[in-house]
Amino acid sequence: MSASPGGRAPDPLRRVLPGILLAAGAALVAFALHLLLPAVPLLTIAVVLGIVTGQVPPAQRLLDGVLKPGLALSSRRLLRIGIVLLGLKLSLVDIAGLGWPTVLAIVAIVLITFIATFGLGRLLGLPGHQPVLIAAGFSICGASAIGAVSAVTRSDEEETATPVALVTLCGTLAIAVLPALRFPLGLSSEQFGLWVGLSVHDVGQVVATAQIAGPTALAVAVVVKLTRVLTLAPMVAGVSLVMRRADARAAVTPAARPALVPLFVAGFLAAVLVRTLLLPLVAAPVSTTLLDVADVAQNALFAVALFALGTSIRFTRLARTGWRALVVGLVSWALIAALSLGAVALLT
Repeated sequence: MSASPGGRAPDPLRRVLPGILLAAGAALVAFALHLLLPAVPLLTIAVVLGIVTGQVPPAQRLLDGVLKPGLALSSRRLLRIGIVLLGLKLSLVDIAGLGWPTVLAIVAIVLITFIATFGLGRLLGLPGHQPVLIAAGFSICGASAIGAVSAVTRSDEEETATPVALVTLCGTLAIAVLPALRFPLGLSSEQFGLWVGLSVHDVGQVVATAQIAGPTALAVAVVVKLTRVLTLAPMVAGVSLVMRRADARAAVTPAARPALVPLFVAGFLAAVLVRTLLLPLVAAPVSTTLLDVADVAQNALFAVALFALGTSIRFTRLARTGWRALVVGLVSWALIAALSLGAVALLT
């Protein structure tokens, strides 16, 4: 594509650049606030900034106008690139170290939470694909799962924004609620880490919650949580298969149907294999540096994407169905916490 006269950027780039720059600037602000308030996860701050921005009337005109193309690109493509990089956090060796009982418990909790949340969302009449998006976010890995599933359901930013807001709300509540319940429930550091890893949604929220109980709890929580993340790939494939069958019944052309495994999900699995098989062969200083760089890039991409998603939320629109979505989210949050606590009792 050639540049326009005078050396100006091509039209497509000019259309998306304002929104991307806004989201990137907001991500920097979120990072600065996170440095001031380390207990609050970076991605939670990014979503909240987006939500607050989206409620300002003068800003809404810009968000729905000149900024919309760049924000849409940020909330979709940049989020998917971040999901690919998330795979570098997960090693199959760490999963094997958990033992089969724990792995089976993780899979069972994900499935039960997903099915129950989806069923409740349908029962309460949530619109569009919100039931499946909320189910994915609460059962697997928060906003990352919502972004992945929205790709195969072809959901727009407005439909995706409410589930993201709900997992952000409940994940933030978990940071305060779960540590307060640790001693009344008589949980050791390892048990608490297992509970957090099984039940809290976003990776950043898991870290913020588990670190309160010390390094042992944090180590257990992160490994368990990342094992939950691995269920993202088969879950996305399952949703895609259902969508393809629905499209076939509706006589949608094959070319318009979602891929069974989207390219970015395949990239996520490839990143897991790289972490498991290739990085151990690289000199430790080099592999550590690569993982650190990937971690910074992933957090930056997620912060930009989640701010962009947050700007899609309008409280006036949520007033119509917001209470139903909130009920689904809170019930799902309580369900996964209860199931996870039961699993901790059985496994330890």
